[in-house]
Formats: sequence, structure tokens, C-alpha cells
Amino acid sequence: MMRPIELPLSVLTGVLRGIEKEGLRVRADGALADTPHPAGLGSALTHPRITTDFSEAQLELITGVHGSVDECLQELAELHQVVYRQLGHELIWCASMPCRLPSEERIPIARYGSSNIGRMKTVYRQGLAHRYGRRMQVISGVHYNFSLPEEAWPMLRRAGDDAIAPDAWRDQGYLALIRNFRRHSWLLLLLLGTAPAACGSFVAGRGHRLRAWEGGTVFAPGATSLRMGGLGYQSDAQSSLAVSYNDLRGYATTLQRALTEPYPAYEAIGLREGEGYRQLATTLLQIENEFYGTIRPKRVTRPDERPLRALGERGIEYVEVRCLDVDPFVPLGIDADAIRLIDIFLFHCLLADSPRDSPGEIAAISRNQRLVAESGRDPLTRLDRSGVEIAPAEWGAQLLGQCEPIAAALDEAHGADRYAQVLARAQRALREPSSLPSARVLRETEQAHGRSFPEFVLSQSRRHRDELSARPLAAGTEARYGTLAAQSRAEQERIEAADDVPFETFRRRYLEQDLLSGPHFRPVDGA
Repeated sequence: MMRPIELPLSVLTGVLRGIEKEGLRVRADGALADTPHPAGLGSALTHPRITTDFSEAQLELITGVHGSVDECLQELAELHQVVYRQLGHELIWCASMPCRLPSEERIPIARYGSSNIGRMKTVYRQGLAHRYGRRMQVISGVHYNFSLPEEAWPMLRRAGDDAIAPDAWRDQGYLALIRNFRRHSWLLLLLLGTAPAACGSFVAGRGHRLRAWEGGTVFAPGATSLRMGGLGYQSDAQSSLAVSYNDLRGYATTLQRALTEPYPAYEAIGLREGEGYRQLATTLLQIENEFYGTIRPKRVTRPDERPLRALGERGIEYVEVRCLDVDPFVPLGIDADAIRLIDIFLFHCLLADSPRDSPGEIAAISRNQRLVAESGRDPLTRLDRSGVEIAPAEWGAQLLGQCEPIAAALDEAHGADRYAQVLARAQRALREPSSLPSARVLRETEQAHGRSFPEFVLSQSRRHRDELSARPLAAGTEARYGTLAAQSRAEQERIEAADDVPFETFRRRYLEQDLLSGPHFRPVDGA
């Protein structure tokens, strides 16, 4: 069941959002770039909008927080335009699955300078490389950050359980949203997934069950998002973590154990290598960000503050959606239609009944995600809905039907019919799976690019570069980003000069923070 849509227009129009978009830098021929992060983009350690992810060649563009879909995308477009002015002949790879990759050891790990915090970021990535391999880490994605205005929570509390203390209701509301998102996020993979194929270099030396085309492509005919399946962001080690989202303390306690208890396979890797480091820690998770998931509860951290400590001290501020592929058909990797569909879906997750999760359901959620990622368009695929098998399209149609009042309310609040149109197209796509973007990727790869996934993405990347470079850039924009770049370089120098302890002392202090003492990790009355 779903609560009636009784939120005022100011809440429906007051959603705040931001985007973090990753993309590999590649040479003109589509091979991974081996050049440093462009100096004209400033310091990857301290720039607020332009940084790197796992690899030195993996850009991450970060928008600010916006109340408007169009304004958020406008900033993301600006970031692409500014970056392209510094790339020379290089391109931004416009897909989640990587370009043609060199051998593992030649994939460059991101560097952040000589400061303790910069070294920690690089050592963490070295740990990821030892644990999972560098190829998996250069998969890219789009992260979507979503929050409700503060005025929404007292209204939702009145509609819910009044026994819960007001200062805990926001946490409980976001956790309810997260539980439902995890249950149903396979639907976003089906509707928005664009990663049914990969370059053969991605699986070199690895066992897999993908089919191969002579054009150097591996694929699964019914796949939607290999990135979210067994060849992507999955971890056998982390599969032992049955992370529950019934309450914030339970979530934190499970992660805290993974962050503090040694894990034999990672102890075997070792912590040190001479004067250097192989990883930050020998625990199951080095830091919180290593935990893979389709969605995370988040809070902006303070300098040197760990994410769990921030959640415990100040509660959940927003959620981060992490299951979105980079869309190769649009210049920014995501467009307004996708954002509006995600917003509809998130409101459904918030307003629908959200029973407590269980270990059995958590295991079923993982199986459903993998099935849709690897074979969601296969007509024989069946998902587990409370122990009953159901086709993804049938279950998805029921969920989207429940979203119709939400789309109508959002359209009324915004004075248009864009949300209803987006929802109708999604419903039609479930009835016509050949129109889904993952099917389109395979069709265009096969028919227009000689069955070569790298050639398809390279062609799209060139097209997007040309379109973005041809767009006018508002007066003063380039100068403003030039100032940001210079300020970021100065800030990195300041941080490096201010270090006053050895790296090992810094590492230990950071990892030894008390993670469970915050007031938001106390038991919730009435929960």
C-alpha cells in the first residue's frame, strides 16, 4: 500500500538534487589515457567540482545542490565544457563499461599529492586494486543525490508513527525509502541500464559466460547492466555482509564490524610493502566507501571525519543512488527524463509501506539485482517477490501503476505534464523491451559499428564532445573555473605544508575514530 499524496506543493517542488558523473579519459583512438590529470583542471584533491575516482584517467564531475532539474543539468553541462577545454585531443568515454584497457599494472591509480590525506586516498585505491583488480575499478557510473526539504518530515511524521521522537523521524523516513529502493531498484536497471556489453579487454584472463562478437565485444543478449552484475560491482567477500536498514544503529554496527575485524584474505595481502602501503587496513572494508550498494544514506562530512561518524552525530542528510549507468545516447550521461523518472521512483519508495527487512529478503534482493543486470530482458527471467516467482515486466508494470498518482502530483506542483509523460514512456518500454536502452546499445553496436562495442562508444563520445564544445559558454564561466582551479592548487599546497604528523600516525587516528557513539545511533523509541 502507499500513503495518499498529501504533501504540499512546496515539498514536491522543494526536492534537492546533485549529480556525480564519472568518465574515463581516453586517447583519440579510444585507448585509456596515460596522461596525468590535466593541470588546468586544478587539484583533484581539493577542487569542489572536478576530481578523479579510482584512476588518474577517471574523471569525476560533481554538481552543486539544485532545486531545479534543468539547473542541475546546466551545471553538469558547464563542467563538461570546461573540462573539454583542457583535454586537447582526449575524449571523455561516454559509457559505464570501460574502453580498451591495457594490462592491469598499466591502469594508473589516482594520485593526490604528498599530504597525509592525499596519500590516504591513493593507498585506499591501491587496496582496491589488490582486492578486486584495477579493471573492475575503472567501471564508471552516475550517482544521484536526493533529499527532501526539512518541512517534509514533520508532515510525514504526522502521517506515520507519532511514537518516534521528532529528531529521529527523518532518519527513519530515509531508511524506509532505502529499504524500498533496495527491494525495487532492479526496475531502474531494467528501464535505464545501458551496459549489456563490454570490450573484450575487460574480461581478459577472467572466467565469464558472456557471448563474444568478432568485433572484440562480449555481451549478454538479455542483459541490462553488466556493471551491476557478477562482472561488475559485486564482491564475494562483501556477500557475507547482510546489511540491514531497519534502523541506523543496526546499519552502522554491521559496517563497523566489517571496518574493524581482520579479514583473512586481506591479511594475506599485507598492509605494508617496504616503506609504502598495499592497503589502508586488512579488514573486510578499508573505509566505508568500499561497501558496494545501490543506495547509501549520506551526510556531508567535516575535514578528516569518517562517514559513519557524521551519520551518528548528525543523522541522514540525503540518499545517494548508485545504480545508474552512464547513458551513451545523451551528452551528459543522464538527462532530464531519467532524473524525473528517478524522482517519481524515489517518492514511491518513500510513500509506500516499507516493512522491516530480513536476512532472507536481503539475499533475495541481491539475487533479483543480479538476474535483471545479467538477463532482465530475457522473457524467461523470473524474480523472487516474497517467495513467489514473477516476471520483471509484470512486477514493474504494477510498480509503475502505483506511481501514477505521484507523477500527477509532481506535474501539478510544477505546472506541466513532464512527469506523466516520462512515466507513460517507461510503462510502454516494459511492454516493448526492444525499445529499452540496453537493447538499443546492442542493436546499434551490431548494425552500425561492426559488432564492436568500443567503436560504438568511441563514435558516441566524439559526437558528444563536438556537441558540447559547440555550445556557447556563458560569459565569465571559464574564468570562474580558472579561479577555482588556482584556488584548489593553493589549497593542496596549504594542506601539504600543514601536515605535522607522520602518515602512519594520521592513518591510525583516522581509522580509530569511534564510529558508534553518535546520538543518531541510539535506539529509537517506538521504532
